[in-house]
Amino acid sequence: MNQYDRIPYSSFLWKFGTTSFRTHEFNKRIEWQLRLLDEFWQKPENKGLGWENPVEGQNGIYEIKNRYYDWLVENGFTVGNDSVKYKAAREKTSGLVDMGLIDNEHRLTDVGRKLLTITSTHGYEERTSLGISKDSELYLGQLIKLSDGNTGNVIRPFLIVVYLLSKLEYLTYDEFKYLMPLCINANTTEGILNSIRELREEQIFIDNVIVDRLLERANYSEGLSRFTSNIFSEDLLLSVGMNRKSASYDKPYSALYHEMHSVYMDKNESRILPLFEAVKKLSSGCSLKWKQLLFESSTISVIEKNPNENIKELPQEVVESEEEFKRFFYITMHLFKAKATLEDYFDLNRRYLNLSNCFIFDEGKVKFDIVPRQFFRPIADGLYEHAYEASELLHQYCPLDSINPMLKFNEANVISGINTEFGTDLTDISEAFNEVERQRYDRFNAMLDRKFNKKTIIRLLNDFDSRNDSEINSLVTDNADVPTIFEYILGIIWYNLSGRKGKVLDYLKLSLDANFLPITHAAGGEADIVYEYPTTRYFPEHCLLLEATLSDNTNQRRMEMEPVSRHLGNHLLRTKNYDSYCVFASSYLHINVISDFRGRKNYFYCDQQNKDSYITSMKIIPISTNDLRTIVKWDIPYSELYDHFEKAFQAEEIHPQRWYDEYVNIENMFNNESKLFMAAEEGTPNN
Repeated sequence: MNQYDRIPYSSFLWKFGTTSFRTHEFNKRIEWQLRLLDEFWQKPENKGLGWENPVEGQNGIYEIKNRYYDWLVENGFTVGNDSVKYKAAREKTSGLVDMGLIDNEHRLTDVGRKLLTITSTHGYEERTSLGISKDSELYLGQLIKLSDGNTGNVIRPFLIVVYLLSKLEYLTYDEFKYLMPLCINANTTEGILNSIRELREEQIFIDNVIVDRLLERANYSEGLSRFTSNIFSEDLLLSVGMNRKSASYDKPYSALYHEMHSVYMDKNESRILPLFEAVKKLSSGCSLKWKQLLFESSTISVIEKNPNENIKELPQEVVESEEEFKRFFYITMHLFKAKATLEDYFDLNRRYLNLSNCFIFDEGKVKFDIVPRQFFRPIADGLYEHAYEASELLHQYCPLDSINPMLKFNEANVISGINTEFGTDLTDISEAFNEVERQRYDRFNAMLDRKFNKKTIIRLLNDFDSRNDSEINSLVTDNADVPTIFEYILGIIWYNLSGRKGKVLDYLKLSLDANFLPITHAAGGEADIVYEYPTTRYFPEHCLLLEATLSDNTNQRRMEMEPVSRHLGNHLLRTKNYDSYCVFASSYLHINVISDFRGRKNYFYCDQQNKDSYITSMKIIPISTNDLRTIVKWDIPYSELYDHFEKAFQAEEIHPQRWYDEYVNIENMFNNESKLFMAAEEGTPNN
C-alpha cells in the first residue's frame, strides 16, 4: 500500500500542437492529408460516420480510425508499420485539429477548405502585402487565433511571441527554447521578460529562471516540501516525480538517488561506477544532463578505467545535510526533466511559427522578418491584451483584420518602421518594398556565403548522386523533398556563376520560407527555373530555363522528354525571343533523353491552339551533376558556359553520346582549355 498520494502533474508551459504531429515536409504533409481526409469522407462507406462514434464491425469505436489509417497507407502517406492503427491515425491528424483545419469529427473546416483551394491552385505563389504567400497568411491567421489550455488557463502563444519580440527585438535560441514557453499568464510573462533582460546582462542563468518558475507552481513547491521533510523511500520519490505518463517511469530515479547518496554523502567511492550505470537508465534527454553534472566523461570505458578521477564534486552546501542533499536532488531532477521537455518542443514550436513565413531563425536568434516586424511592433501591446482569452474564429476563414481590427495592414506604420530601422527617408510603400528587397538580397547573399559555400555545394552534389537523403535534409532543410532541394541548389549554382546578378528569388519557381530555404507543396509546381539575362558583349538578351531532375534511368525518358520540350516550346512561342534556351541538369543522363533533346534542334514545335504558330528549332543542353561539380570547382562564369553551349548546339555531330562527350561535357571542355592554357604559359618567356 502506498504511503503517499501522488502529486499530479500539471503543465508549466505552452506549445503549438503536439510532438506526434512534428513531421518533415510539414507544409506538404498538411496539405496532402487535408486532401486525403476530404476524399476519405466522400467514400460511400464512410459518409455520415463519426470519428469518435462506434461503427458496426469488429473494431467498434476504432473502426473508422483504422479505415482512415489504411487509406493513408493505400495513398502512400505512411508506410504502414505502425503497430496500433487507430492510435497512429489519431496522432497523424492531431495537429490538423489543433490548428483548426479540421473539426473534432475530422471534417475539413472553412479554413481547411480554403487552404486546400489555395494549394491546389498554386495560390501559394501569390504574395500578400506582408510579403508572405497566401497560404502563409492563412497559417498566420490560424496561429493568431490558436490557443493552448494545457496549463489550466487559456493562452494564445502567438500573441506571447509577438509581445516578447516587440520588447526584446529578438530571442536567442535558448531564450526561445527554455523561457518563452514558460509565459503562461500575465505575471509569468512579465517575470520572464525581466529575466531575459537580466540574463543578457549576465546577472542570472537560465537554470535559475526555470527553477523559480517551477517552484511558483503549487504542485512543485508541495513536492519539494514533502521530499525534504520525509525519510527517503521509492514511494516518496514516485509521489513527487510528477511524471506525465505514469509514476512507474520515475523508478530509475530511486536507484539514482541511492547511488548518489552513497558516493556523495557516504563517501563510498566503490559506488561511482554503479552511479554511472544508474544515470544511463534514465531517459536519453535527462541521462546526458546528469552525466554532464556528475562526471568528467560520458563514456563508460573512461569511467571504468579511472572512476575517482572522473567523478565531479558537488557544491559544498549540497553535502552538508540530508535536507540540502534532498533539495538538490529534487530540484535537479525536475530541472532536467523540464529542460528535456522544453527541448522536445523547440523544433515543434519553430515548425509551427515557420508556417507563417514571418520569422527568421538564423545565427542562433529568432526575430521577425522586416515587414512583419514593422506590421506587428506598433500593435503588439494591443494584441497582447487578448493573449489570455480564446478566439471563437478558429474554424472560420477570415481576413486578419476580422480577427482583430488592429491587424489591418497599415502602410504608414510599415514605411515609418523601415525608415527608423534602416535610416532611410522613404515616402511611399513601393519605395519601402524596394528597400525591403535590397535588404533581403543582402541577407540572402550572406546566407549563401555561410551555409552554401563551394565545399558544401560539391558535397551536396555528391549526396544527390548517391541519394544520401538524410544528409541532404540535414544540410539544407527537411521541409522540402530531395528533388525540390536539387532544383534549389541548381538555382544557387547558377546565381553564383552569373556573378550573383539578377533576381534569383523571382527566377526560382519555388516556395521559399523566410530563411530562404525551399518548401515542398502537395500540389507540386513548374519544374523550371527561368533565369533572365540582359544583352551583354558575350550574349544577346535571353531567358535560360533550368530544368532539374533526379529521376533514374528507368523513368527519366518518360518523365522528362515531353515536359522539358513543352516548357521551352511554350516559352519561345509566348515570348518570341528565340535566343532563349534550356539546360537540363540531372544526376543521370539517359542516352535517349540526350538523343531527344539533341533532335529538338531540327524538330517543329507547334502551338496547340494555333497550328500556324510554330518554331523550327529548340536548344536544349543536357548536363550532369559531374558537369555541375566542374562548374563549381573552377568557378566557370556564365559567359564561358553560354559560348560553350552555343558551340555544342551548332556542332554537326548527331550521335547523342558522342555529341555529349565531345561537345557538351564541361569537365572535358575545361580540362582541354586548361591544358592549352598551361602549354601556352610554359611557352611564354619570363619577363
